[in-house]
Amino acid sequence: MSGSSRKRELPVARLQAPESEKLEIDLLLEGVFRCYGFDFRNYAPASLKRRIWQAIREENLTTIAAFHEKILRDQACMERFAFTLAINVTSMFRDPSFYRVFRERVVPRLRTYPFVRIWLAGCSSGEEVYSMAILLDEEGIYERCRIYATDMSQEVISRARTGIYALARMKEYTINYQQAGGSCSFSDYYTARYEKAVFRQGLKKNVVFAVHNLVTDASFNEFNVIFCRNVMIYFNRTLQEHVYGLFHESLSTFGYLGLGSKESLVFDPWASCYEAVDDREQLYRRVR
Repeated sequence: MSGSSRKRELPVARLQAPESEKLEIDLLLEGVFRCYGFDFRNYAPASLKRRIWQAIREENLTTIAAFHEKILRDQACMERFAFTLAINVTSMFRDPSFYRVFRERVVPRLRTYPFVRIWLAGCSSGEEVYSMAILLDEEGIYERCRIYATDMSQEVISRARTGIYALARMKEYTINYQQAGGSCSFSDYYTARYEKAVFRQGLKKNVVFAVHNLVTDASFNEFNVIFCRNVMIYFNRTLQEHVYGLFHESLSTFGYLGLGSKESLVFDPWASCYEAVDDREQLYRRVR
């Protein structure tokens, strides 16, 4: 078989003793923090380790030490690493019952507000952003809303801003949309172009896309609604408490906080400041 017809072979990572591997990961994260200001030191270890080795393979390297050396010398490598850590598996109207509860129990209250500020923290590639815009548009309040969609990676934000997704996923998204209480034809919201679905430009006219790091950046506004879904499962307990504190500082009294299905406020120091709108859907209202 000729060299041109062979599949590209990824380098094989070298096995390391657990103690030395942990030390090298700690040194890598410390170097990234000191050089670039990205603080991944309190991410959940198992998930972080998997993503570090994924990044090492993508850089055609075989050791953490080699990756450490490259990332401190090459800012583009750092940006790729941040993208690897930022991107999550997501979909439009993910967990449809969550959106249905939000539509039925939160939107009626939002209708009474003259203006609504919504923060979608850790927006990843943007599916949740367009889901929220569609829901608010159907409920007749999008014109009075401003959505702030943030993530720590500029590459992720750039992808979210395009509003372009694989056409093959539209069947799945249509089912989610219908189960979430959608009242129109989902295909009306996008145009099919080759193998891509391009969502209507009007859906992002009230959206502000911005880079924001939950670990190192401060509160930047007061919000009526904050969603941070399926993000904090990657953080350890110390970092989770830090982020919950940031959300509490950013959320107005009687504002709404939406978490992912595997996340909960129950054991958080801020728990007494919230009441559950729906326990099963991890949707809370700040009461003090």
